[in-house]
Amino acid sequence: MTRTTRHDRTATPTSDGPQRGVTATTFAVLRRHRGTLGGATIRVVGLSGLAALLMTTAIFALAWPLFTRMRNQRIWYHHVEDPYLHDPTGLALVALWTLPLFLLVLGTGSAALQAVCSRAVAAGADEEPSEGDPPRAALSAQLRPVLAVYALRGLIVWPLPLLAGVVAHRLTGYQLDTPEPLERGSWAYTLVAASPVAAACAAVLLRLALTLAPAAAADGLGARAALRRSWSLTWTRAGAARVLALALPLTVLAAGMLRLVVQLALPLRPLVRDLLEQATGNFFAAYYAGILAPVLIGILVTAAVVCPLSCTAFAVLHDRLRSPGTTS
Repeated sequence: MTRTTRHDRTATPTSDGPQRGVTATTFAVLRRHRGTLGGATIRVVGLSGLAALLMTTAIFALAWPLFTRMRNQRIWYHHVEDPYLHDPTGLALVALWTLPLFLLVLGTGSAALQAVCSRAVAAGADEEPSEGDPPRAALSAQLRPVLAVYALRGLIVWPLPLLAGVVAHRLTGYQLDTPEPLERGSWAYTLVAASPVAAACAAVLLRLALTLAPAAAADGLGARAALRRSWSLTWTRAGAARVLALALPLTVLAAGMLRLVVQLALPLRPLVRDLLEQATGNFFAAYYAGILAPVLIGILVTAAVVCPLSCTAFAVLHDRLRSPGTTS
């Protein structure tokens, strides 16, 4: 029977000696608890990849009438010797409506890793890893507020840029059947056309201000309390600079690794396309599946490498920012 230790993360941590920097502490935690974190990462990424594959298969099955119509139109245009340019609008709508499902999988996996990484940070970089895994009930209780933070943070951050983009497209976009509502070159046209960029900048600032919320929720706070703590810790003299200094290299690392893995996985495109086209006889379904395959692999590999690092780093930074008298 495994004995688990519950760490009280609501009390203010104290330290009698100098502390290591956030980067050094992060890698020390990753090294000390590499078995626990590595096993959790493999399980979470593997289950997330399986869930994404099953959802993609189900979505392709539901969208099969669209692929069939594309195939039939292509055959007809080839018969009458006219060029055929298929309209991907229907598939774009399907992808838009099913995007929340993939975001749910991504958020659940990130929340699970954040819970495990926060437990490792709470155990400390200098302590021996505890034997056995924590009970599922404890992890589930820790997972719920973290997942709630991801959902609530998304509802706070993303509606503004999405709404600004839709409004700007309707008022300044080029439509063949209707005149432009705003006169091109006018001050109103310029303001509306620039509104998506301004909204995206505001969303980035909001996202940075709420970056520490998952780590705060993993410490036992509720979703709203975690968001408030992240906001208060970030908007301080040292908080904003340290969050930005940590977020920028992690973002660059994630973007670079995603691009690299997708490029390395590009040879899978013709293999997947040829295999599915032979199996289904539908070129368009095989074509889009070939496009998605390297992207899904890139996302999974990037998540396996970057998520444990970022979750641990932000958990350490959250612990430092709420501790008085610490050094970076």
